[in-house]
Amino acid sequence: MASTMHSFANGAELAESLAARVADSLASAVSARGSASIAVSGGSTPKAFFQTLSRLPIAWEKVTITLVDERFVPADNPRSNHLLVAENLLQNEAATAHFMPLYQEAKTAADAAKIATEKVKDIGAPFDVVILGMGTDGHTASFFPGGNNLVQALDPATPRGVITMEAEGAGEPRLTFTFSSLQDARLLVLHIEGEGKKTVLEKAEEPGEEAEMPIRAMLRRAASPVEIYWAP
Repeated sequence: MASTMHSFANGAELAESLAARVADSLASAVSARGSASIAVSGGSTPKAFFQTLSRLPIAWEKVTITLVDERFVPADNPRSNHLLVAENLLQNEAATAHFMPLYQEAKTAADAAKIATEKVKDIGAPFDVVILGMGTDGHTASFFPGGNNLVQALDPATPRGVITMEAEGAGEPRLTFTFSSLQDARLLVLHIEGEGKKTVLEKAEEPGEEAEMPIRAMLRRAASPVEIYWAP
């Protein structure tokens, strides 16, 4: 599926444009189906976007927000994506949204993934909006090169839901939605910033193994077109 590049002069302009686009998609979903869903990514890149989106007046009480992936750490851990979303997105107008965490209190990440998979079934599929990020190693979600469950995660036959991932570059064990869960979102966005990430993206768009740069799976095989939002 083809991707479209949207380039902006700076991160602030990108945040404004992406927030408006996402709010419009969520409002359209609420209008059409009575509810809306969005899965977002962590890291430092989305903070300004989250803060901008949180101020836009839509029917947030009808929106469910979840995470594309999460570290197997409690919500108060500074490295938790849950904390990032709570502090930057679940604020202002968006404080009334329903948040569905991926981290669950369980003995192991595998147990947490099973619980999360059951809970997220209530959201329905496909997602209205998925916002992906990308690491300098070409990972997206927790699809890390060398990840122990990477083949399963990227296999389109693997059911929708949450699985675990461990990899050298991942730090803690991770919980991640599978490729099949994310690739058919009604609005599928890759949000990246900086010249370095643009260079990584250009490499990912060249021939090569998906396992080497797992973002390639999304760029090549997603059912929905990937809308790339980039600023230097």
